[in-house]
Amino acid sequence: MWDGFSSGSPHQDGRESRIARWDFIDHETIFAGQAASPYLGKPLDAYCVSMATPDHSRITPSLIPPDFERALREIAKAQFRTEIFVDDLPAPQRIAPHATAIQGEVTLDGVGIGSGRLVVLHDPDGEEAWEGTFRCVAYVRAEIEPEHAADERAVLAEVGWSYLTEALAARHADYHAASGAITLVSTQSFGSMADEPSRAHLEIRASWSPTGNFQAHVEAWADLLAAASGLEPIAEGVSSLPSARQRNLKAERG
Repeated sequence: MWDGFSSGSPHQDGRESRIARWDFIDHETIFAGQAASPYLGKPLDAYCVSMATPDHSRITPSLIPPDFERALREIAKAQFRTEIFVDDLPAPQRIAPHATAIQGEVTLDGVGIGSGRLVVLHDPDGEEAWEGTFRCVAYVRAEIEPEHAADERAVLAEVGWSYLTEALAARHADYHAASGAITLVSTQSFGSMADEPSRAHLEIRASWSPTGNFQAHVEAWADLLAAASGLEPIAEGVSSLPSARQRNLKAERG
């Protein structure tokens, strides 16, 4: 099931973008605009936008709790496919006492087709909304076929959420209290820009409370990023949706 909304907003340069969003909590849909954020009193986008906070962590080695130190070691062991470049990202400081973050970009023949971020939060005292002491917060943005965005919005929303659950299952990454939102954005050009091709992208915002080895959760996030970007799956059980860039490359190669 799904609930969503769409709206059109013209740009001064002759483009119009249409946006539709579906929110999920533990596989159940909530009405768009409700707070799916695991942080009480903060809007849904807050825990995704905050991933890009350009402040460096103030945690010193002597203050790192043993559980978070273990998580950092396991995260460092994560391996990624060659199409995904992963780098460190300054972690947010105000959401939880301890945090670490990474960012990834998917490239195909030198062209970027997807990007994402992952933040791992830790509060030794636990958070009621997390139902635990750790929380993974992920954001993924990927190009998709404009035809899919126009004709299969509801299906794509469910598929986008399944990218996450399939990736976690394939990596045997146990979790609970999952929540998130799927957003589809399509752009059509008009007037003097009418010759510009239509564009569309998928945005996945999700969070879950991880258990077990953090390497599996980081690699599941990378699988989510790959699937949303249309790369052929490597992990068993993870499906993907071909992107417009892949279609063009196949056409160029005959």
